[in-house]
Amino acid sequence: MGSQAAYGSDLVVEMLRALGVPYVALNPGATFRGLHDSFVNFGGGNDPEMILCCHEEIAVAVAHGYAKATGRPMAAAVHNIVGLQHASMAIYNAWCDRTPVLVLGGTGPMDETLRRPWIDWVHTALVQGQQVRDYVKWDDQPASVGAIPESLLRAYRVAMTEPRGPVYVCYDVMLQEEHLAQPVPLPPVARYAPPAPPAPEAAGLERLAAQLVEAERPVVFAEDVSRNPAALGPLAELAELLALPVLDVQGRVNLPSRHALNLTGAGRELLPEADLVLALDVLDLYGPLTAGLRERNAPRVVPETAQIVTISLNDFLQRSWAADYNRLVPVDTALAGDTAVALPALVAACRARLAGVPGAAARIAERRKALAALRQTMHDRWRREVTDDAPGGAISYPRLVAGVWEAVKGSDWVVANDHYASPWVRRLWDIREPRQYVGHCRGAGLGYGIGSAVGVALAHRGTGRLCVNMQTDGDFLYSPSALYTMAHHRVPLLTVVCNNRSYGNDEDHQERVAKDRGRPVKNKGVGIHINDPAVDFATLVRSFDIHATGPVQRPEELPKVLGEAARYVRERQRPALVDVVTRI
Repeated sequence: MGSQAAYGSDLVVEMLRALGVPYVALNPGATFRGLHDSFVNFGGGNDPEMILCCHEEIAVAVAHGYAKATGRPMAAAVHNIVGLQHASMAIYNAWCDRTPVLVLGGTGPMDETLRRPWIDWVHTALVQGQQVRDYVKWDDQPASVGAIPESLLRAYRVAMTEPRGPVYVCYDVMLQEEHLAQPVPLPPVARYAPPAPPAPEAAGLERLAAQLVEAERPVVFAEDVSRNPAALGPLAELAELLALPVLDVQGRVNLPSRHALNLTGAGRELLPEADLVLALDVLDLYGPLTAGLRERNAPRVVPETAQIVTISLNDFLQRSWAADYNRLVPVDTALAGDTAVALPALVAACRARLAGVPGAAARIAERRKALAALRQTMHDRWRREVTDDAPGGAISYPRLVAGVWEAVKGSDWVVANDHYASPWVRRLWDIREPRQYVGHCRGAGLGYGIGSAVGVALAHRGTGRLCVNMQTDGDFLYSPSALYTMAHHRVPLLTVVCNNRSYGNDEDHQERVAKDRGRPVKNKGVGIHINDPAVDFATLVRSFDIHATGPVQRPEELPKVLGEAARYVRERQRPALVDVVTRI
C-alpha cells in the first residue's frame, strides 16, 4: 500500500490512522510543529482528532483515562524535554497502572549545525527517551523517515502486549519536516498485531483446581482481572461454583459490587481462618495478606499454614528505578499467565473434579450460607454509616456517595474517577459491568483525577452515558486547566468535588505522628488545610463556561443540586460540576 504523505510528519499521522488511534491529546509545542501541521492539514483535524490541553500532564492523563475505559491506546504529544518533564508524572501513573499510552514527542534538530541560538539547545537532549526510560515499556527515536512505520508499529505492539504500559517515540524536527521525494510503503498493520496472551502451565491449573475443590476456607484476591472484561465472566463462574469469597484489591471491581460473593472489605474476618489464598493479577500481595492495614511491618493476618497461589504476569514487567513491583512475598505456587486465559480453564478443571470429591457439595453449600450472612452484616453496617449523619451536619463521604448514586442510578452511568470516595462507591453503588467502573490510579500522583476523568468521558462521548468524576479538592488544584479541555471539546462529565478543604490524607499522617510523639493533635492541619481562603470551585468552573453549583454545605441540599446537575449533563451533553463541602 502506498503512502499519501508529503512530509515525514504526514507519515506519522498516516500510521496512527492505520493503527486506529482516534485521538491525540496535546499542548502545542514547537518541536512537534510539523506533526501538529499534519494533524490539522493532512489528518483534517479529526483523524486522529486533536484534544487541546493546557498542560502535558493533563494530556497524558486524558490518554490514560481513555485507555482504561476502552482497553485501547490514544496518543499524547509532548514538547521536547520541557513538555516531557511536565508529562513525566502522568507517564509514571500510566506505568504503575499498566495502561497502554502512546506518548509522542519532538526534539532537535539533533544536527547541531541546524539549531537556532539558545532555544533549540536548551530544549534538546541526548537522548530524550532517557528522561522516562525507567517507566515506559519501550522508547525510540527513529533516525530516518523510512524507519517511522516500523517504529510506530513496534510502539503500538509493545504497549498492547500484556502486561501493558506506556511507550515513548521521539521525532527530530528535521525528520518531521523532511519532504518526501517518493512515497514510503505502508506495512500491513494487521500482520503486526500483539501476540496472544499466554496461558499458565496446564498441570499447575489442574493442581490448583484440586486445591480449590478440597479447601475448607479459601479466599480469592483479584486486582487487575477487570482490565480484560472477558475474564470477569469466568471469575464469577468460579466463585459461584465453589462459593469463593472474592476481595477486590486497589480499587478495582472484579465481581459485581452487589454480588453475594463480593466480600471486599471483609479481609479481617476471612483471612485469619483461610487455608488457601488465590491471588489473581495482584501486584502488591503483601498488603492484602495483612488485611490492608497499610502500616510498616504490619503482621500477616493469613495463617502461615495457608497455601498461597498466584496467577499473573507481574514478573514480565519490572524496572529497578521505581519499586512499584512491591514487597516480595513467599508463595507456594506461582503460575505465569494471563487470567483471561487461565480462568476459563480453571473453571473447567474445577467442574470436572468437583463430582469426584465426597462431601464437597455440602461443604460448599455451608460456606455459601456463611458468606451470605457476613455479606449482609457488612451491608447493614454500611447503610448505618450513611444514615447516622444528622440532618444539618457536615456532609460525610458515605452521605455524599449515596446522594450521587440516587442522582445517577436511573441513567446509563460510568464512574470515571473516585479515588478517596472509592470504598464507598464500591459499597453503595450497583456496579454490574467492568465498563461502569474505571477505578483510581495505582501511581497515586496528584493531578491525575480530572484529566483521566476527561479521558474516560471522551471515550464515552456520543453514547449518552453519564460519566461521573468524584473529584478530591487537592488533586483538582494540581490541574484545573483540564476544565478548558472539558469545556472546549464538549466532554459530557459530571464532576462532584469532595471538598474537605484539606490534603486530608496527610492530615491523618500528621495526627499519627503527633500521637506517637506526644505532641498536640490540634496542629495536624497546619500546612495542610486549604481553607484560607476556602476555594470556591463553582466560581472557578463557571469562568470556563461550565455549569456549576456550590459550595453545598448541608446534606438536605444534595438531592436537588445533584439531580439538577445530572440532568444537565444527560440532556445537554455538556459538563457540569457540583462543589460539596465534606468532612475531613
